[in-house]
Amino acid sequence: MTKVSKQRKIFKTVLIYFTIIAIACGMALCYQIFIFENSFAPAGINGIATMIQYKLHFSVAYMSLLINIPLCVLAFIFLDKGFAARTTVFALTFSVALLLLQFKVIDLSFLSYKTANGTSTILAPIASGVINGIIYGAAIRLNGCTGGTDIVAALIHKKWPEQNLIWIIFALNTGVAIASYFVYDLKVEPVVLCIIYSFLTSQVGDTILRGSRQRIKFEIVSNESKAISDEIIYTLKHSVTVVPAKGMFSGKETEMLICVVQKHQVVAMEKIIAAHPGAFAYSTIINETLGNYEKIRYNVFDHLKKK
Repeated sequence: MTKVSKQRKIFKTVLIYFTIIAIACGMALCYQIFIFENSFAPAGINGIATMIQYKLHFSVAYMSLLINIPLCVLAFIFLDKGFAARTTVFALTFSVALLLLQFKVIDLSFLSYKTANGTSTILAPIASGVINGIIYGAAIRLNGCTGGTDIVAALIHKKWPEQNLIWIIFALNTGVAIASYFVYDLKVEPVVLCIIYSFLTSQVGDTILRGSRQRIKFEIVSNESKAISDEIIYTLKHSVTVVPAKGMFSGKETEMLICVVQKHQVVAMEKIIAAHPGAFAYSTIINETLGNYEKIRYNVFDHLKKK
């Protein structure tokens, strides 16, 4: 490995951990502003810690450490060490940041969203669910997680890989939602708020994880394959694969073009296809692309001249 490569690797690692620290602080702020003030438990193990804090006044920050440190040790032993290291940094940062906020070493109480003043209670789980969903997705993309339930689910999945990870997390979160009914004075509202929070966190997190990876694959059958492919390369700067094809109704030899584009390029692709009335095309969503997928970086005009 060259010196430049080492420097790039070090810089990338520092950037990853800096991002993890930043999003962990963001989650602590979200708990302090939206969750603690509105008497509902979020999903997962932090939801259990929140209920303990509500009843026994034992800080979520301490409970999170007590739960996550052993889990992170297990993750080091049984799971990926890089994953465990990033998760440990997240858990430690979250707890420290939360302590600073709760003891008002950093006083941001003026930002707290309190429903006692007549504002809508449902806005708290909506806001916190969306924010923490973004944080959750970002943590996973950085090969880490927010700790707690996710580590438990990963360890269970490691032991019993035939089990569906989504259903494991769902079962754990369902338990938290049911328990919140008894903790918050036998009220249904905290259960509903927990469900809303859990749903939004999962949906937004999944969007963050899959949204940036999703692509659209077009398959186009046309007798004008060269003209269409040249337009795609020139306009969208993506290459095209040509596959020989045969129309079974007409019996004529033709060609099928295969091209994978980004979601924001769909309209441009549809315009190219519409300009060739004899073309037939359909599109499918691809959840992830692997290998060499990128825009063409060389001069498109040089490519067209070669054609």
